[in-house]
Amino acid sequence: QIRGIGERGQFDEPLNASVGLIIDGVDLSGIGAAATLFDVQQVEILRGPQGTLYGANALAGLINIVTPSPSDEFTSSVRLDAGDYGAFGAGAVVSGPLGDSAGYRISAQRYRDDGFIDNDFSGRENTDNQDERTVRAKLVWHAGVTDWKLSLGYIDVDNGYDAFSLDNNRTTLSDEPGFDRQETAFGALSMNWDVSAALTFEGSVAHADSDIDYGYDEDWTFTGFDPIGYTSTDRYIRDRQTTTLEGRVLSKPGAGLFNGNWDWVAGVYALDQEVDLQRRYTFLAAPFASEFEIERRALYAEVSAPLAAGLRLTIGARWERHEAEYADSTAVDLDPDNNLFGGRVLLEWEMDRGGLLYAGVTRGYNAGGFNTDGTLPADLIEYDDETLLNTELGYKARLWDGRLNLRAALFYMQRDDIQIATSVTRATTADPNGPVEFIQFRGNATEGFNRGLELETDLQVTDQLRLFANAGWLDTEYDSFVNGEGLVQPSREQAQAPSYQFFAGGDYALTERLSLRLELEGRDEYFFSDSHGLQSDAYELVNASLTYRTDHWQVRLWGRNLGDEDYFVRGFFFGNDPRDFYTDRGFTQLGEPRQFGLSFQADL
Repeated sequence: QIRGIGERGQFDEPLNASVGLIIDGVDLSGIGAAATLFDVQQVEILRGPQGTLYGANALAGLINIVTPSPSDEFTSSVRLDAGDYGAFGAGAVVSGPLGDSAGYRISAQRYRDDGFIDNDFSGRENTDNQDERTVRAKLVWHAGVTDWKLSLGYIDVDNGYDAFSLDNNRTTLSDEPGFDRQETAFGALSMNWDVSAALTFEGSVAHADSDIDYGYDEDWTFTGFDPIGYTSTDRYIRDRQTTTLEGRVLSKPGAGLFNGNWDWVAGVYALDQEVDLQRRYTFLAAPFASEFEIERRALYAEVSAPLAAGLRLTIGARWERHEAEYADSTAVDLDPDNNLFGGRVLLEWEMDRGGLLYAGVTRGYNAGGFNTDGTLPADLIEYDDETLLNTELGYKARLWDGRLNLRAALFYMQRDDIQIATSVTRATTADPNGPVEFIQFRGNATEGFNRGLELETDLQVTDQLRLFANAGWLDTEYDSFVNGEGLVQPSREQAQAPSYQFFAGGDYALTERLSLRLELEGRDEYFFSDSHGLQSDAYELVNASLTYRTDHWQVRLWGRNLGDEDYFVRGFFFGNDPRDFYTDRGFTQLGEPRQFGLSFQADL
């Protein structure tokens, strides 16, 4: 979720992600389990619609993860992690040159823990475990006037999924605990070509192949738990392949239009994606199967021109053609297409004392689509494009001889035809106390808004003490929409959009080698979903770490959620407990309890 916009699940197909995810140039939007963070150089969070340079799948923003480049000299390091709840991780990195014009970097890690759930039926403590492997490699080389980069990655996630209890605690009774597996291999080849003294060409091709397997025990209990209880499992198996191709020409600094003052970029973009889904559900006579293909083709351009001393205007636009084909085993056959438009106008003023003041308007979009999960009325099968107009005023500065970094942003996002993810439950048998089918679907509200204020500060108080504080205030609303029962839902706050969030703390050097870090994070209450009124309570969490460093190694003792606060991260509202005759009520998933660990890292 960025600024209150995003997706919370992948039950339905197709999924149009509102937050884009890029890892070393590879588009992995919608499958965030690939974003493991071992040996990562930086994580860029681009907030608001990226309607010029990225397009669809970035209505709310974009997460860009960049791994380190090869080092100029040979280096190697290892990292070990251990903690309670069976946590253990081991990773290693090697990097160095290959001759005078090339270099490489290879990293690998495995991490696992038992999770925080006790399954009383099986007597196991690891039915909600994590087991994740990451391997990445990067090769760069220079040939004449061209620089090349090859990035490769492999992610193998084999996690358990046993997160919900009829009693809303960390003790489950599932006789068929679920799983959340993903195996992704990806790669990207990019080049930077100095075409002339005035022009640079940047090109890239990327591909990702993912096998995703998600299943769960739908009744959350064991056979025979209750005389009127039911038994069922639900499983979603996906084979997803994504290929992107991009080429763009841009002016070099000082070599643009009109005597070199106008910088510009123009590019083309293509994305092809295929997703094959098989759903194995107890109450289906046969497995449900679907095939889904997307083709996106885009043209974009942007120009940046000085208006006066320190004042610069940027204007960009993007046109995108979005075509989809869908067919499934229930004889549904759809092939919608859309023409989508985005862009931005940005005015920046570099102030005399080093600050940057900016004002801009950005238009983003998300393609329309169709609902394929379960049995829905015909008028709820398709939904329309969503468009978003973001108006933003911001300030960035580095003050007090660089000791204070400050960022502030005030934004207002007007949303039209808001795509709302909601759900409905339908009986699967004639028995009124029998099992129900949980159907996810997406619809449109007429309009709404997301507006807020963001503040970020980082202050080096003394040589020993550094303080930081980030806070966001958010106000959201959507107009009425039609739910899965065909009823009009009144306007209210949007789901997953707390009114405030904050993260603050400090680093203090106790000695030359020993340092202490304290963190406080929190958020306001918020609705779990747009389909019901269940809310998370407001909460605050305290984290801390103690680090000892030498020239070649460091060890860190850390603790998260030191107050052992109970807080909720997911919530549903339906009937799933035979003890109360399947009366609709709230079910919640608890976040991580208090956890301690030790991390060791050494250069070899």
